[in-house]
Amino acid sequence: MTGLRRKRPTDALEAIEPPGNAETVVGVLSVTVLVELLGVLSGSEVWLLGLLVFLPGTASALCTVQQTKFVAAWTTLFVTLTLLLRANDNGRWLDRALLVLLTLALGAASVYACHRRIAREHEMLRLRSTAAAMQRHILHPLPLLTDDVLVNGVYEPVQEDRLVGGDIYDVVASPFGTRVLIGDVQGKGLAAVGAAFAVIGAFREAAHREPTLTALVDTLDTSVVRHNFYAEQTGDDERFVTALIIGVDAGAEAQVVNCGHIPPRLVHDGAVTTPAVDTGVPLGLAELAAEPTTVEWFAFPAGSTLVLTTDGLTETRAQDGTFYPVDERLMKHLDLSPTELPLALHEDARAYAGDDRRHDDVAVLTVRRSPRH
Repeated sequence: MTGLRRKRPTDALEAIEPPGNAETVVGVLSVTVLVELLGVLSGSEVWLLGLLVFLPGTASALCTVQQTKFVAAWTTLFVTLTLLLRANDNGRWLDRALLVLLTLALGAASVYACHRRIAREHEMLRLRSTAAAMQRHILHPLPLLTDDVLVNGVYEPVQEDRLVGGDIYDVVASPFGTRVLIGDVQGKGLAAVGAAFAVIGAFREAAHREPTLTALVDTLDTSVVRHNFYAEQTGDDERFVTALIIGVDAGAEAQVVNCGHIPPRLVHDGAVTTPAVDTGVPLGLAELAAEPTTVEWFAFPAGSTLVLTTDGLTETRAQDGTFYPVDERLMKHLDLSPTELPLALHEDARAYAGDDRRHDDVAVLTVRRSPRH
């Protein structure tokens, strides 16, 4: 059974993995031969050696510290030997000495810069590993099976420019049926983690206690308001949370409260529909609502599947600026099982956006109604 797909903490550093030692040596020798060849052809063999000073700088951005030391030493040695053995103009020794000193200085600076770069990468890797571990403790691994549904999904909270994502989800098998939550905390990074903890903690406790979804949502809203109160005292920004809370029991219908979130898609009998669900205000903003929280009902037949997502999927854009057509793409993947569908949609959205894909959190869940109903 396919489970939750998480982005590995080291994925963000794969683009700057250092080359192998053999590649480094071949690269350095190739550039050296090229410079020598250009020097011979142009008749300026000695003075074109200045082109080699760029080698250590390039190595500092791509290679390990040891590799950068090798490149810097090779460049300094080659420049020095060439100046000593091939220079015939005895009146320009000061210029040659300055070129050697410049090569030495740039080599040393490149080694230092490489050391600083590697240190920063290691620090970022530690932070990302910590963030990934934090996410695993906040969010339960999928799939999750209850008497009513099978929930599976794909979640990619960690991106290149962020440590912790703002998307949340949870599933609780309560005495009143299965409660499913998917949401998106306003903002990203560590500042959003507190609000995520507040909502998920309140959901896990209140889902077992509150007999109605309206009472459950009111509890979640209170948790966000309380979090914002403490955040304001510490100088942090207040947050709101868009959320979709779904209740499934033995009946043929499902309950839903939409707190400013993307509505669910229902996949049944080869068709994709969007249940008519009113959209309320996000969690934390209930005081601004003109009407109290209400529950909507929609048909959720046996064997059908709900597709829940965050805006990381729906706001994905192609290179021409058009948004990812979720319903159209869903129709093309109806032959997949509910356990395969989330990952297929996620990968399809990445391919749709190409190199210009958004660096945003992505959560896609499928909620499969148990065939026994």
